[in-house]
Amino acid sequence: MSKVKHYETMFILKPTLTEEETVAQIELVKANIEKNGGEIVSFDNMGTRPLAYEIQRNKRGYYFVIYFKSPANAILELERNYRINENIIRFIFIKYESKKEVAAWTKMSEDAAKKAAK
Repeated sequence: MSKVKHYETMFILKPTLTEEETVAQIELVKANIEKNGGEIVSFDNMGTRPLAYEIQRNKRGYYFVIYFKSPANAILELERNYRINENIIRFIFIKYESKKEVAAWTKMSEDAAKKAAK
């Protein structure tokens, strides 16, 4: 089994989704992370924001960030799930490796957890 690494994923959902559909998409992403051996540390709902440029005729999107720990081999499967999900219009995975990066990841995930607790 590969070593567990620290990751952050940001994804943008279509703005045409209802609140129930948005929650369902978030739960699907969380379930995929956990199904592939990941552990979700915190989650940040950044809300609706304008896109820098139009994507698939969308000018706005729902932004979400998830901080998680996962084996490195799980990221390929998570990316595949993102690509086949038509409601996710953009996504990115960021891996934190050095001690300095992991410390920054820890602070960001703690801030997101505090924000969610409010």
